[in-house]
Amino acid sequence: MTVANSAPSPKIGLASRLVNGILAISPLFNIAKQRARKMMIKRSESMGVNWRQIVADLQKQDLDGELAKVQNPNVQYPEYYLKHFHAYEEGNLGWLPATEVEVAAYAVHSRIWNDAEPPVKGDPRLRQSYIDIVKEKIPAPQDILDIGCSVGMSTFVLHNAYPQAKITGLDLSPHFLAIANYNTRTKHPELQESQQIKWIHAAAENTGLPDASFDFVSCFLLFHELPQDATRQILREIRRVLRPNGYFTLMDMNPYSDIYLKMPPYILTLLKSTEPYLDQYFSFDLASELVAAGFEPPMITANTPRHRTVIAKAV
Repeated sequence: MTVANSAPSPKIGLASRLVNGILAISPLFNIAKQRARKMMIKRSESMGVNWRQIVADLQKQDLDGELAKVQNPNVQYPEYYLKHFHAYEEGNLGWLPATEVEVAAYAVHSRIWNDAEPPVKGDPRLRQSYIDIVKEKIPAPQDILDIGCSVGMSTFVLHNAYPQAKITGLDLSPHFLAIANYNTRTKHPELQESQQIKWIHAAAENTGLPDASFDFVSCFLLFHELPQDATRQILREIRRVLRPNGYFTLMDMNPYSDIYLKMPPYILTLLKSTEPYLDQYFSFDLASELVAAGFEPPMITANTPRHRTVIAKAV
């Protein structure tokens, strides 16, 4: 299903405003975010993913050594990035969030589809639904930039889809990139040896990469974590690093989905306690902002009951 490009952005409803009021009270905010975290751990372990053991095994590794290989000491962290994302006090800048990214993804994406498929397959199915749409439009890119690559899950999926391409994974969290580097070395050593995938610690709005150096830029579940000003800056930066006629694609939450429009206040409270910029994302006119940043009007397609894939070509 293609979403109309001219559709107005959803407005912030009464239920959402009430939730914002609740979360403005610090003790209630802390209760909500801890409840959200416990729900994810319980869901993960109920479907056979041993959250605690996987995280413990990762934390036994020489992660500080991996950090030293990828961290850029000159990076300046914007204020918006220092929020308590995903119920972590340290946000994205710590070992606990970094070692829990993958297991959390399996939990969060386990109930996207209400069918007979095992819940643990929800995350790979989500990623594949994005790739299936993107490959129809972008068959053979040579240089790919994966912005907001986190621990590399999206980057490795891009490699599987485009095995001949050179891929750069960029993220603002050196802890996430350390896990990505560890995963490359232990699970995909051939990619490390060939240098087909490399990791860069930088801000998405100021990558430091050369002009027109990529023919495809991808963002997987990044923009719902950004305030609108940062989103505008990142769209302009993406256009700068793209070659003429290059493509930008993103996969993220779909503000027009009935799942979110009709979400019960209790669940909405838990969700918003872990996503501080969700209102800004849901009210952002993405299609218009893409055109303003130098792209053709985008194609926007619902790829799951609650996610959308956006494809925009550089003018």
